[in-house]
Amino acid sequence: MTSNLSYFQDLLNSIISHGAKIPIPGMDKWEAKTSNLAELARLTVETRGEASAIVHAEQLLQQYEEATAEECQAFFHALLNDFDLDTVELARLAAAYHEERSPANYALLSQAAEPRRQELFRRLNAAPRGTVRLVHMRADLLKLMREQPELKPVDIDLKHLLRSWFNRGFLVMRPIDWNTPANILEKIIAYEAVHEICSWSELRLRLEPTDRRCFAFFHPAMQDEPLIFVEVALTGEVSNSIQTVLSPSRDQLDAAKANTAVFYSISNCQDGLAGISFGSFLIKQVAHTLKNELPELKNFVTLSPVPGLMKWIKQQAEAADNSETDDEKFAPVLALLSDESWPDNEEKSAQLATLLPSLAAEYLLATKIPNGKPLDPVARFHLGNGAQLEQINFRANLSFKGLENAGSIMVNYLYDLTKTEQNHEAFAEHHQVFSSKAVTRLLKDKTANFSPFDFVKSTGQGKQEN
Repeated sequence: MTSNLSYFQDLLNSIISHGAKIPIPGMDKWEAKTSNLAELARLTVETRGEASAIVHAEQLLQQYEEATAEECQAFFHALLNDFDLDTVELARLAAAYHEERSPANYALLSQAAEPRRQELFRRLNAAPRGTVRLVHMRADLLKLMREQPELKPVDIDLKHLLRSWFNRGFLVMRPIDWNTPANILEKIIAYEAVHEICSWSELRLRLEPTDRRCFAFFHPAMQDEPLIFVEVALTGEVSNSIQTVLSPSRDQLDAAKANTAVFYSISNCQDGLAGISFGSFLIKQVAHTLKNELPELKNFVTLSPVPGLMKWIKQQAEAADNSETDDEKFAPVLALLSDESWPDNEEKSAQLATLLPSLAAEYLLATKIPNGKPLDPVARFHLGNGAQLEQINFRANLSFKGLENAGSIMVNYLYDLTKTEQNHEAFAEHHQVFSSKAVTRLLKDKTANFSPFDFVKSTGQGKQEN
């Protein structure tokens, strides 16, 4: 497959390099307007010849990459307004198809139902490195949408195509180790989003030992660009602290003696692929790969951050201060956490150990977004993938980021490979989440005033807890 892709890319590069020798109708008119991205887009989408379409696409991408922020903004607005649906024509063709459901009418309706910008994106994708350049273009678009959300229709169309092009069937999983080419290792350092890698020696400690693994997804059109990667620790128990996992002085374990695989960091690498999820596929494929390599592995768990916990606690404490609620359990925790020295204070740590895990259980299992799914994005991801909330760990991440975001709390989500699919279906259909009896008991003991358990199932004995 790699040789075929290389041949195709070489062919495209040849077409581009010899573009001036190809007689392209209207090329002189096009060349006179190279400063107008919208005009280049129009010529790219309207040209009929494949070779000329590729030349136009390459020139448009080059011009875009050299454009100012203002020119790029104008380009996206042109895509929104000038390359949108013709709703009048669409309504006419819909009425015609309603009257006569013929193949010809359907073909016309189907063509009219697609904005012209989708065809433009397809043609840009055919240019050399078109896929990765469109991913970068979408990253620019997403940044711009923070201030100009009206551009969302353009993103919907581009995301729709990227979702198809980055279908799971096209992705290739590769192991990442200390012998991986340096240009890819540099990107692993740069893209690590959960636990920062500050040096090559730190990276080596995560990749070289026999009880450590790393895997990444790649796409054939982006062979040197990881899409997402996961770092794994092979251990003799469920890890409850990232300090232990990353300690340079830890005792290394013979991988063949490990019974647990701990997924302790999952990092998405491409901002332009936001909202296109690969993580669930990667975790499950890595779990099956490790199980085949190391039959003694029994447990597959994460050691995950809880990024919104402190923000939620502060909001609840503020609401209590404003008499919006009579719940007074948040302020004492916030007061203890406000003392930056609490990790070194045995008494305050002991107090927090009895208070904070139960609030974390409430946040993870009982606090929802409007569609009924968990508020916490990491919980939403893992529970939606069919994992269960297995364990809440206090003092699990004492880094600045771990304290700032979650008061040191980290969570183990358990991937039982025999139950992930049925758990996923229960979550997708009914928003039902699964947790261990220990976690459910934490929630129940501290929240007697309400009943959040309708869709929280304890997996201790497979029995509903009410």
